[in-house]
Amino acid sequence: MQKTLSVVDLKAVRGNALKIREMLGGRKFYAVVKADAYGHGAEEVSRYIEDIADGFCVAIADEGAALRVAGVTKPVLVFTPPLGRDDVAKCAFYGLTVTVNSVETARLCENLPCHIKVNTGMNRAGCNISSLGEILSATDPARIEGVYSHLYAPENAAAGFKQLALFKNAEKLVKAKAPHALAHLSASGGILRGGNYLCDGGRAGILLYGYAPSGFSPSGFTPALKVYARKIQDTPFIGGGVGYNFADKRYKTLSVYRLGYADGFQRTVPLGEKTLCMDSFIRVGGEEMQLVMSDADAYARECGTISYEVLTSVTRRSERIYER
Repeated sequence: MQKTLSVVDLKAVRGNALKIREMLGGRKFYAVVKADAYGHGAEEVSRYIEDIADGFCVAIADEGAALRVAGVTKPVLVFTPPLGRDDVAKCAFYGLTVTVNSVETARLCENLPCHIKVNTGMNRAGCNISSLGEILSATDPARIEGVYSHLYAPENAAAGFKQLALFKNAEKLVKAKAPHALAHLSASGGILRGGNYLCDGGRAGILLYGYAPSGFSPSGFTPALKVYARKIQDTPFIGGGVGYNFADKRYKTLSVYRLGYADGFQRTVPLGEKTLCMDSFIRVGGEEMQLVMSDADAYARECGTISYEVLTSVTRRSERIYER
C-alpha cells in the first residue's frame, strides 16, 4: 500500500463523546463532524457515537448528505446558510436542518427546519440582533428548531460575558415566538468554560477528537489519530543532496518514506533530514513503518499553526484504519 496510514481510535472518540455528554448534563449534545470529522472520517465517527449525540453539525450540505447516505438518522445542522435553490433542494431531499441568517435565507428555505444564527461578536456569519425581529416575522415558528451563535474568544472571560449577554437577548426574542427552540452558544471552548455558557446545549468539535481550543487544557480527553508512513527504500548515500537540499554532512544510508507535503504535512517542518518533498521525506536509517504524528498539538507548534489545521490536513491522501 502506497498511501499513508491513518489509524483512528474510535474507542477514544467515543470516550471523549461520553465525557462531553457528562459535562453537558441533561442538555443537548451536537457532535461537530464537518471537514470529514476533522480528518477522522465523518461517516465512521458519526455512526460510532450516534447513540450518544443528539445531533450532528456539518459545514456544507454535501457533508450532511454523506451522513444520510451512511445511515445516520439523527438531526444534522448545516452551518453554512443555503446560497441558492440547489442547496435548499439538497437539504430538503436529505432531511437536513438549515441555518437562517437573513430574511432572504428565511424565505429561500421555505418549509425546511432551521436554526437562526445570530452574530454576537465573531462577525463571521449570522444576523445582527437588530435584524432578528424582521427575520422572525419572515419565518414560520414551527420551522424554528434552534438559535445559536459562536464565541470568538472563549478563553477570554470579558469577551465571553459580553457575547453571552447579547445571546441571551436574542434567545429571549426567538423563544417568545418559538418556545421550543434550542439555544446553543458554545462550541468546545464554551463547553469547557461551562456554567451559563452551556445554555440548552453545546456543539463539540475539537474536544471530540482529543484536543482543546487555545487557552484550554485537553486534560481527560484522548487524541484519536495516529499517522504512519511506509518506507520505500534504503538509499546508500553517494554525496550531493538530501531531497531538494544540499547535504551538509556525510551520510552512510538514508531511508526514504512515502509521505510528503502533498499528504498535508508542512514542507519546511522536517520529519527527518531537511525539508519534505511532495511525496516523500528522508531519515537516517529507520524502521519499515514510521510513526510520524501521534500528537497534533506538538506538530502544530512546530508548524506555527493549530491542531485543527493539522488534523484536517494530514489524512488528505491516507488509508484509514479504524480501531473499535
